[in-house]
Amino acid sequence: MSEAQGRRQASRQVLLASLWLTLLVLAVKVWIGWATQSLSLVAESLHTLIDSFSILLSVISVSSFQFSGRDGWGHGKLEVTMTLLLVAFLGFACLSILAVSASQLEAIASHSTDLLPIKINPLLLQVLGVVMAVSFCVAAFELYEARVLESAALRFSANHLFQDAWLMILVLAGLVGVSWGYTWIDPVLAIVMVVTAVISCWRVLNWQIPSLMRQIAIAPEALAQTIHQVEGITHCYAINSRGIVGRQVFVEMHLILHPECMGIARSIAEQVERAIRERYGPAKVVIYIDSVAGQGKSGK
Repeated sequence: MSEAQGRRQASRQVLLASLWLTLLVLAVKVWIGWATQSLSLVAESLHTLIDSFSILLSVISVSSFQFSGRDGWGHGKLEVTMTLLLVAFLGFACLSILAVSASQLEAIASHSTDLLPIKINPLLLQVLGVVMAVSFCVAAFELYEARVLESAALRFSANHLFQDAWLMILVLAGLVGVSWGYTWIDPVLAIVMVVTAVISCWRVLNWQIPSLMRQIAIAPEALAQTIHQVEGITHCYAINSRGIVGRQVFVEMHLILHPECMGIARSIAEQVERAIRERYGPAKVVIYIDSVAGQGKSGK
């Protein structure tokens, strides 16, 4: 297994571990939110749901390298359908929470008795504190592994998990305030959580959209012309590209080098990747180096 394949495998394992822990955190938040009838905690759970879905898409994208039956890498119709269902669910959930929060604030302002009784106790607050600590630990672990493995997917996921953990601190402080009698804090925080959830969802989709694209991003002939500018390459073939030029492009290719240049194959691969990025912007490039006889192959 090449170095690049090893890094992808390690990134996949880290993402899978993060996914299961994030789903566990999500389940605990939803359970406590339902038990306490806290709108802010339910709304904050939407952030964790978005983070879980983003990690799932990253797992699928990284895993697609592992299966030869899949066309290139990235996402297909199933992932696009899942994304549309998530957006529809988030839209319904956000509108529902906003409506209930508005009615709660109106009831508080008019001193009405039609208020949702929020049931807060020290034990639940302690559980939420543990959940918050777990989120911080998962985010810190992902960020560390992102630097070691040079994984953009892990770095993006870690940043969102950190954001989720900080928002959880705000919600936890709000629940403490509610237990002291400031009932208006919960619906106000719920509205804030809904707004930030919409922003978070847009950021996730904006980052994942290039990998959701299935059509060819750059003509193979144009890429071949750029590749041949690097000395030592005798032939390039099986050139595939997807994504959005200027945003993020995914490129995969096979190269045949001159026999005298096999010793500097890694340097040539780096020059090819640099040339593609200089011309087409951000790009993730996977290069397979074949020997002249077609017997050897390695990936960058």
